[in-house]
Amino acid sequence: MWQASVLTLFPEMFPGPLGLSLAGKALRDGTWSLDAVDIRRFATDRHGTVDDAPFGGGAGLVLKPDVLSAAIATVARPGVPLLLMSPRGRPFDQVRARELVAGPGAVLVCGRYEGIDERVVEAHALEEVSVGDFVLSGGEVAALAVMDACVRLLPGTMGDAASAGEESFEDGLLEYPHYTRPAIWRGPDGIDRPVPEVLLSGHHAKVAAWRAERRREITRLRRADLWARFAGTETGKR
Repeated sequence: MWQASVLTLFPEMFPGPLGLSLAGKALRDGTWSLDAVDIRRFATDRHGTVDDAPFGGGAGLVLKPDVLSAAIATVARPGVPLLLMSPRGRPFDQVRARELVAGPGAVLVCGRYEGIDERVVEAHALEEVSVGDFVLSGGEVAALAVMDACVRLLPGTMGDAASAGEESFEDGLLEYPHYTRPAIWRGPDGIDRPVPEVLLSGHHAKVAAWRAERRREITRLRRADLWARFAGTETGKR
């Protein structure tokens, strides 16, 4: 069983959307487990203080190192990565999701306010990960995104395992467009939009070629960084 432990000031946010659909079914079936740990449980004073003003001045509050470290110590396990949701972290990607799924689970630390005391990052060797170049109110939404990316890769979670191999980022390219019935759809602008004829042809080789070409085109137009990396890989194979 893949085990996820989340350290948060708002445990009621979990499992949230991960309790629904395929991820929720996998949770109920025991494919993975989730433990939401309330950081406030580890406060040492009668007021339940978990944060304090930053040394050196400045706006906001910082999560206290003694409180957060005590919380981490209760869930840390040998061989389980300790992830800190942070906008300054390494971008989280499909490769890292697959690496995490290959292990026993992950501990996800959710910061709040101005962040956490840097000494906790150092003492517990936290791996800082980011889900994008933007700032959230806390790490909870990011933790949900990271767990969702992992859980859907667990064997038995997705209805069609083959679909995972065709998704964006699996081989460095973005995914091709999808269409379903009706074959001709009139949009709100009054324009009839037909499904590309090749998808109605029943010719599997032509469909595969069309999808491959569309993946390349979409990646080239929308993600120059991915395209440059993919093109370099392709060149290296020749």
